[in-house]
Amino acid sequence: MESMYRFQHRDLLGIEQLSVSDIHLIFDTADVFREISTRERKKVPTLKGKNIVTLFYEPSTRTKTSFEIASKRLSADTLSFSVSDSSMVKGETLVDTARNLQAMNPDLIIIRHPCSGVPHLLAKHVEAGVVNAGDGMHEHPTQALLDLYTIKKKKGRIKGLQVVIIGDLAHSRVARSNIIGLRKMGSQVTVSGPPP
Repeated sequence: MESMYRFQHRDLLGIEQLSVSDIHLIFDTADVFREISTRERKKVPTLKGKNIVTLFYEPSTRTKTSFEIASKRLSADTLSFSVSDSSMVKGETLVDTARNLQAMNPDLIIIRHPCSGVPHLLAKHVEAGVVNAGDGMHEHPTQALLDLYTIKKKKGRIKGLQVVIIGDLAHSRVARSNIIGLRKMGSQVTVSGPPP
């Protein structure tokens, strides 16, 4: 039976903006596409005719490749924007880049940036949806959603679990997003990190 709940957001900028219902809808959608990835023919026309731009200001093999593979499997047209080959090396600002991208009329922009808040700024200057693929020490919502989904698949639930996160918590955008998501989904979270 199809869920009556619809995703209400144009952008995915952080876990904080998501409701528990949003997260469950993402999990349900992931279940469908997880099954598709096991087929011999892994391509579906879900995003046929949509244009997706990946804009990565810092290196990331796994995240960037994951988005590109997902886009292609959903039949979207993708453009991987290389910062080192762009006008940004000559001093073009993020707002200039946003205006140039908007002129190309993409449907979605996936951005990773070393400065916190950049996806939020970009979202204010483009009509396309914006997905935060990691911004500075702020958030990495897509990685957290994957982590939450994995916990749910392995443990059968998230609510009521006691989860310990160990590491460099002050600088980890993934830990920050996981803490927000785990608490939102009903887990008790304990953190531990070295003093430095």
